[in-house]
Amino acid sequence: MALPNGAGGYQIGAGNTSEAQLIVQAAPTALTAAATVTAAQLSNGLFTFDGTAGNMTLPTVALLEAGIPNAVKVNAAFDFFVVNIDGGSDDVTVAVGTGWSVVGNMQVDNATSGHFRARKTGEGSWTCYRIS
Repeated sequence: MALPNGAGGYQIGAGNTSEAQLIVQAAPTALTAAATVTAAQLSNGLFTFDGTAGNMTLPTVALLEAGIPNAVKVNAAFDFFVVNIDGGSDDVTVAVGTGWSVVGNMQVDNATSGHFRARKTGEGSWTCYRIS
């Protein structure tokens, strides 16, 4: 039986509300010190940090767009998460390369996590938002 498409939305899966919505998640990218991450690592979407405080620098927009070539439309977006599992007092800060701007507190304190959204805002420009 076809479902009506009244408002132009779509349904994922069989529509069973009691079922978990599964995704594919590769192992997280483990960081132990300041690093510039790649577009492929950002595509994975999950980072752990356990080491010396420093910056997790996003790649330049040119490198990001070369690594994620299907993100061509303005407002294309993806989320990524940073889980700081450091047992001491080391924090990690999400920093940006050329072509980026940031909104929100980019520091992820030890023993916390951060949820970020990257959004294409124009030709050669992206914004990284701290969501939580």
